[in-house]
Amino acid sequence: MHVPPHGGPLHIMPIFGTRPEAVKMAPVIKALAGDARFKVSTVVTAQHREMLDQVMKVFSLKSSHDLGLMRDGQSLADLTARSVVALDALLQHERPHLVLVHGDTTTTFTAGLVSFYHHIPVGHVEAGLRTHDRHQPFPEEMNRKLVGCLADLHFAPTKAAADNLAEEGVAAERIFITGNSVIDALNQCLASLKAQGITAPRSVATGRPYLLVTVHRRENWGDKLSGICRALLRVLASHPELDLIMPVHLNPIVRDTVHSILGGRFGVHLLPPVDYDEMVLLMSGAYLVLTDSGGLQEEAPALGRPVLVLRNATERPEALAAGTVKLAGTDEEGIYALTCGILENKAEYCRMAGAVNPYGDGRAAARIKAAVLYSFGLDSLRPEPFDPGNTPV
Repeated sequence: MHVPPHGGPLHIMPIFGTRPEAVKMAPVIKALAGDARFKVSTVVTAQHREMLDQVMKVFSLKSSHDLGLMRDGQSLADLTARSVVALDALLQHERPHLVLVHGDTTTTFTAGLVSFYHHIPVGHVEAGLRTHDRHQPFPEEMNRKLVGCLADLHFAPTKAAADNLAEEGVAAERIFITGNSVIDALNQCLASLKAQGITAPRSVATGRPYLLVTVHRRENWGDKLSGICRALLRVLASHPELDLIMPVHLNPIVRDTVHSILGGRFGVHLLPPVDYDEMVLLMSGAYLVLTDSGGLQEEAPALGRPVLVLRNATERPEALAAGTVKLAGTDEEGIYALTCGILENKAEYCRMAGAVNPYGDGRAAARIKAAVLYSFGLDSLRPEPFDPGNTPV
């Protein structure tokens, strides 16, 4: 990769469009922007408008370019087409030294593709995650595999993710094991909340132990989502000492199903989407987390909260191996049985809550910055890989 002439700063262009991307890119952007060796131009596609804006505010992020691509009822094909056209014009004009993308969204794939068209190197943050099932999660599994073919630098959060890339033929010198920047973001958010004296959720106060639930993934729409909601009602009926708190995704397919089954039930608190810092507070106070989110599988264990994953497969097998999460699947009976089993087995609950989170030590952004400098020949030392065995407990 080529350094800028005359010793000028490296022009780095992070491109993202959703709330989870913004959370995990925020520490990386801040690390780069705080170093005079970089010029950072942040681009948001606004694939998800409202929830993206919440995170931008929480982390005090400013976009250099806001493409405003979100449309009501947009299809994957529509979003992909508009994203390619908009990013093509932008990259043709800006021509950064490196585009940074994150994870597995439509924005991730299209930014990688258009960068390739313009011969602009791509760095992929949170590279190498795989379920090895192209339909789970959908379309995310294929998005991250495709951008993996296009990327020049692969910032793998764990050794397992790095091993996936190596098995797919990615050269070892292009893979950096960094830890996951979500832990950096979580630590920064917790420090900010502590400084403000905020320790409890502001959106709801039940005074009772509660389950925190999030579910939104496309592959869970329809009958699976209905079954998940029915299972949750049965759990509450078996454990009347518990409440259920559920921030509900804005997508009407999700919202209508959830409200039709869970709305108005005793002990159920259905919330609009909450800001990232509020979600951190809700996770911190929860007794148990049930989710089909990827990020919560990483964040909640860092807070000592066991997680039941409402999916049939996860691209985060490290959490399964460490014992911080269990796969609950999407079948009503299975979810009900596993949830009650954890609630009624104190020893198993404590084992999950006390397991070491394998995802990061809060220094992922620093490693990514160091890897970029090394890759452009501006630092002779390759950064040491993240090793969860050296993470303080």
